Amino acid sequence: MAWLVDDGHKKIGSLLKEPLVRAIGIFCCLLLLGLLWTETFPEGRHKWTKYLLLLIYIPFLSLLNQQRLPWAIGAAGAGFGLVLLSGLYAWLVEQQQGIPLFNMSYLTFSALLGIASIFLCCCACMSRNRIVRMLFFLLALAFLYLQFQQSARSFLLATLATLMIVLMIYFRVSLRTLTQIAGFVLLVVIAFAYTSPVISERWQQARLDFENIRLGQYNNSIGYRLALWDVGLQGIAEKPLLGHGTGMPEQYFDQVVVHYKNGIYANLPVFQQTSHYHNDWIEIGMHLGIVGMASLMYLLWAWYGALAQARLSLPAVAMVSFVFFSGLTETFLLFARMPVFLLVITALAVSWQRLRLNPVA
Repeated sequence: MAWLVDDGHKKIGSLLKEPLVRAIGIFCCLLLLGLLWTETFPEGRHKWTKYLLLLIYIPFLSLLNQQRLPWAIGAAGAGFGLVLLSGLYAWLVEQQQGIPLFNMSYLTFSALLGIASIFLCCCACMSRNRIVRMLFFLLALAFLYLQFQQSARSFLLATLATLMIVLMIYFRVSLRTLTQIAGFVLLVVIAFAYTSPVISERWQQARLDFENIRLGQYNNSIGYRLALWDVGLQGIAEKPLLGHGTGMPEQYFDQVVVHYKNGIYANLPVFQQTSHYHNDWIEIGMHLGIVGMASLMYLLWAWYGALAQARLSLPAVAMVSFVFFSGLTETFLLFARMPVFLLVITALAVSWQRLRLNPVA
């Protein structure tokens, strides 16, 4: 509404010159077009509609100008601070995962903490003041420690992998430096894991999951993911070009799993209601096939380009790396709050850099 009042629709032409805007538009248009080749009208929870929230980036970027940008940055910072304090209260006082007050799951809160740790690490790498750099590094470690207290293994691994890449780029890694970085990260992981009962519990659960898988029982966290990926890849192989149509993946799994590989996964819809495929690429491939996967690749490339053009190459690599790694074991783009949060950060960073480099504009 604010965008329309601000005559934002008149800026569509200039906005379409932005690669990230075009990439989001193409991605969402393909999803809507995918409804045309669904065999039946999609049933279920329609989680695919959360992809359309990516469109928020377009009006938000359009609304940012020299007068509004400080207020937008302040609001984003204050909102993050409130969420963080609520999360600390839930963890320390209520002994709960996630943030019940905001109906935020431990997965979403873990992703938020990982993003904060990566962002602060990038700030440390780009800072020229040694004291400020050390302060940012310590804050990044603090957020990483908090992430270790959540039960989300996938986002924790994505954070660690992204931090490794950021440090490798910053130190312009030689083999010796790479060994030192890996050793430092390993020491941090061991120290944080040792002090986290949550990690110990999840490790034991993972071992138990693998034992059950060897016995042919897939009704557990890891087994369920493996089954989803197995059936999903089979589904993509059946219709590789355009996929099964938007909204069909859930229904496909429930129908095929009964007889697939002699029914070894037949009880999984009872174990957990089918919602998504725990992998961004398989999920999109089921909806839209290779065309959809190519549009997702273009989206990530454009996301990197938007930040790199604003002379923020290190945050660009970090942002895209985290989204990519998170999407390997979760459907990250379906976590409605986190992709939108990252797009908000992107819009603020791009607008800030443009105004800093070209104050007249």
